[in-house]
Amino acid sequence: MALLKFNKAELVNLSYSLKREIIIANKTGAYCNTSIVACNTRRYHGLLAVTLDRFGGDRFLLLSSLDESLIVNGKQFNLGIHCYGDIYEPRGHKYVVDFASDPVPQITCKIGSIVFRKSLLLCPDRDQLYIKYELLEAPDSATVQFRPLLAFRNIHALTQANEVACGAAKPAANGAAFRLYEAFPDLYLQFSKAVKFNSDPVWYYGVTYSDEYRRGFDCKEDLLSPGIFSVNMKAGEAVYVSASKYEEDPKTFKKDYEAQYKLESVETDGHDALLACANLLTTYHNGRKRIEAGYSWLPTGLLRETLVALPGLTLYAGRPEDFEEILDNLLEDNQERLFRRTTQVEAPLYLAETLQQYIAFGADEKLVWKKYGKTMKGILESYKPGVRKEVAMHPNGLIWAQMDGVALSWMNAYIDGRAVTERAGYQVETNAFWYSAIVFACNMDKKYGNGRFAKEWTPIAELVKTNFTPMFWNERLGCLADYVDNEGQHTEVRPNQLSALAVANSPVDEERFPSVLRVVDNELVTARGIRSLSPRDVRYKGVYEGSQVERDLAYHNGCAWPTLLAPYVMLCFKVKGPAFWKKAEWLLEGFFQDLNKHGVGAFSELYDGDPPFEPHGAISSSLSTAALLVCENLLNTYKEDKQ
Repeated sequence: MALLKFNKAELVNLSYSLKREIIIANKTGAYCNTSIVACNTRRYHGLLAVTLDRFGGDRFLLLSSLDESLIVNGKQFNLGIHCYGDIYEPRGHKYVVDFASDPVPQITCKIGSIVFRKSLLLCPDRDQLYIKYELLEAPDSATVQFRPLLAFRNIHALTQANEVACGAAKPAANGAAFRLYEAFPDLYLQFSKAVKFNSDPVWYYGVTYSDEYRRGFDCKEDLLSPGIFSVNMKAGEAVYVSASKYEEDPKTFKKDYEAQYKLESVETDGHDALLACANLLTTYHNGRKRIEAGYSWLPTGLLRETLVALPGLTLYAGRPEDFEEILDNLLEDNQERLFRRTTQVEAPLYLAETLQQYIAFGADEKLVWKKYGKTMKGILESYKPGVRKEVAMHPNGLIWAQMDGVALSWMNAYIDGRAVTERAGYQVETNAFWYSAIVFACNMDKKYGNGRFAKEWTPIAELVKTNFTPMFWNERLGCLADYVDNEGQHTEVRPNQLSALAVANSPVDEERFPSVLRVVDNELVTARGIRSLSPRDVRYKGVYEGSQVERDLAYHNGCAWPTLLAPYVMLCFKVKGPAFWKKAEWLLEGFFQDLNKHGVGAFSELYDGDPPFEPHGAISSSLSTAALLVCENLLNTYKEDKQ
């Protein structure tokens, strides 16, 4: 039985259904993303977006929607739905009676005695979307009309009516091909049976994306429809539609769709959903495996996001063979950030944590060091004085990060060009990663190198440890300062101190761990992740809603982040042992209960810091998915210890 279904009452209620999104992605970097009633509410929504190398590897939306109309006994029923300001027209959602997400998204409409269903399947290895239409029940045969709305634009942009766009159709087998602008590839729309196309180019003006409007962004665009396809169907018949960059053979549609449909797995529990999302978030474009930061608007192959998510999405998702291939591509793509400059100063140092997790999983540490040791040592050398402008080691061994007006950490939201959380100075997590990386490199060099690196850097590691606790520990609060600058400790309670304890080689004595965890438990832990700032702070924003400014103020000043559960759960098991198992299980189960929210079947980037902890951000996040896989692994490990 499918894990996720919605009933008619939920579907016709737009305030409910428009907040729930379908996301299908494949290995080429293509995706299909819309709401569960097929009304696009974001600029990123559409039936087929593809990665185009000719435009620098960005994603471009080709097919925005395909509006269906049923004509039975002379009566026409429009199943599409679009927003125009405050008006929805047509209002096809009123016919939707059922939605199921497994094994592929299926939307069922009922009009009197007519039952009509469409199923969406994105081919896993090519830029092709199949839509299977079934006339399940009908008193008579029906004519089904399909009106495509074309975008041909970057997913981050919007388009307006213009004289350059070409709505002409080029003949194709059982369909037609369209190319609005010369530099783009063709979009082929083809049917599994003979179809009539009536050329009728017309602009749909002022299509409004309600989520963009709610956030204060540009929210209206014009979409060009080149005409209408018509096909006759009888009760019990299925028609397969292909949207592709290439002309396909319509004779193969049914067989190809059904074969791929059988390969789709039905998700029966949260673990299945985690594995499915981990697979969705790993692409294989042009023969290079990379990790998607999050669908549908976050970039591919980001340094920090990949390093943090890599163990979860590969080692604990049953695909350890992908670990090194993804890591190798990442390192090749990020030479500038790794060795010369970056605005997330902790990111290069995180490589040491990723490699140590790989070794702990069972990788041969000698081979790992042989392959990545030079890179690791080069990263550490780049933090010496005079190499990087944004960060450098001080005489006390600690590293100082500062670039006026720039947020040099993962907390990097900006409002009108000004950093919300600049955190210039000694950052607690960055210095913890620094220490852990040095210790790791020295240990490996002693075992498998010539010892010269360890001889030089061991005194630096000792210096860092000697100065770390006096620099960051706050006895009155019983926890670590978030950062220290020339004015002293900044003692706002944030989750960055978790990293100082959770790194493989912590500069903090373990006797202080319980005190830090008490503070984190009391002020930061929620049912859906770890808050980015304590509610006791005057800057705390517990709800991620409103304008762009309001949301950026909340992003790192109150939002709860699922990705932070991985270090938190690990530390709690380390300090409390199997006694923490029940709470860890409760934390994980909460996300499975939310699979029918936001991104249906996916794991959101962040949550409100205040109850009822609603999900927000990217609808399918690599960081969240990976963290929950790590937590699941910890649960399984300590469950064995309990028995």
